[in-house]
Amino acid sequence: MKVLITDPIADAGIERLRETGHEVVTAYDVAGTALLDAVSDADALIVRSGTDVTEELFAAAPDLQIVGRAGIGVDNIDIDAATEHGVIVANAPEGNVRAAAEHTVGMTFATARSIPQAHGRMVEGAWAKGEFLGTELNGKTLGIVGLGRVGQEAAKRLGALGMELVAYDPYISEERAEQIGAELVELDECIDRAEFLTVHVPLTDETEGLIGEEELAQLEDGYVINVARGGVVDEAALADAVEDGVVAGAALDVFADEPLPEGSRLREVEDIVLTPHLGASTAEAQEHVATATADQVLAAFASEPVMNALNAPSVDESAFPRIEPYIGLAETAGRVAAELFDGRIEEIEVSYAGEIAEEDVELVTASAQQGAFAPLEWQVNAVNAPRVAAERGVDVTETKTRSSEDFRSLLTVTVGDGETELAVSGTLFTGEEPRLVSIDGYRVDALPHGHMLVARNEDAPGVIGLIGTVLGEHGVNIAGMYNARETIGGEALTVYSLDNAVPDEAIEELVADDRIMDVQEIDLTN
Repeated sequence: MKVLITDPIADAGIERLRETGHEVVTAYDVAGTALLDAVSDADALIVRSGTDVTEELFAAAPDLQIVGRAGIGVDNIDIDAATEHGVIVANAPEGNVRAAAEHTVGMTFATARSIPQAHGRMVEGAWAKGEFLGTELNGKTLGIVGLGRVGQEAAKRLGALGMELVAYDPYISEERAEQIGAELVELDECIDRAEFLTVHVPLTDETEGLIGEEELAQLEDGYVINVARGGVVDEAALADAVEDGVVAGAALDVFADEPLPEGSRLREVEDIVLTPHLGASTAEAQEHVATATADQVLAAFASEPVMNALNAPSVDESAFPRIEPYIGLAETAGRVAAELFDGRIEEIEVSYAGEIAEEDVELVTASAQQGAFAPLEWQVNAVNAPRVAAERGVDVTETKTRSSEDFRSLLTVTVGDGETELAVSGTLFTGEEPRLVSIDGYRVDALPHGHMLVARNEDAPGVIGLIGTVLGEHGVNIAGMYNARETIGGEALTVYSLDNAVPDEAIEELVADDRIMDVQEIDLTN
């Protein structure tokens, strides 16, 4: 596989990829057409914040399987476009967490005690002891905007210094906030009560300009610290608020435009501390995010779960071995059901019975959808299959029951149009060998691989012999077969496992016989 890296990462990540035999190409200065050319044959792309990963890029990279973001923020990646093209987007959130949290603490001290300003005066030769009167953190209220990984780690560290913690985050439970020692409140109350306000949210349409002129006025005489993303805090409003004494001070590590323009007003305000996006700039963090990103690329190449995938179903690493055999089985069952169903698919139900019902099966359900949509002409995979279902108005449901009469675990994929439906069930035999055990209500015992021929015919003497003869005359070898029937002399369904594809002429010859109602070949080789 070819891995293209367009932003610098630690050597440890590059070496991990090369050790497994993959081609690694670094192109740190490419942009525009050169970037599109470079990614055209790449199987994976690794970036930091310096590369914009756009719809145009995805369209130019037909082989791309995964974009790995060596860090947390993914606002430079069009995740919707990635999903549309079936490309996994994964970040490395854990590697930067400790470094970003520690930088938040450092910046909080820096603005509270005017450390950079005092250092500057010392370097100039002055002894300005009387010019700087700081404030202690102990006993003060810390307002936390965003209680995600970094916000939680910063809260733990600053809370240990004796600060009272209040937090705003609409996506976290009160129970989790209480475990950290923070009181969960609305944004207005968080700002009203805060004497120090730290920001830990991504830049989205929802959070852009979240802390503006009105919010800064609420923070009267307080301090703002942002080590998350530029654009969340209105920089012009912040410069005015600090300069006018509405806010006591601020510390920023991130900016709406980076590098920070020379003419930015932020540079001119004495009580604003500025650092050039250093939140993740520790040797430990850089190595960790590089290796973590490399591991996720390798997982994608191996068709294993990508633990930090942002647009694809994921599963806990310890649980993956238990569900792995069902992923391919679900895809096959979905594909067989879709190809045998005579109608427009408007509904897909994936049912689990027995032991498999105890597991997290989101990835398995996505694989079943992947199989059901496989006949579509464009690429469909477990990443974009749920979106394809939504865009086509296909209702997808997942059901579970702990009881299974005949098998330890049973997986069933049912497709329908609201009036009729067709179900295919599968299970694992000894040694995790997948088997299809039911097709459209007929009990079968079919190995789901290679070429499969499914015939509906009268249960009459000589029909199976005819099918075997026709296949043999056309050079098609039968590896196995299973016949099931409703009643003696009624309708039967026969499944043939074949060593090679069936010529069109053979299909035409079979369906020309009045005793054979339908013959469907399903290619499971790809």
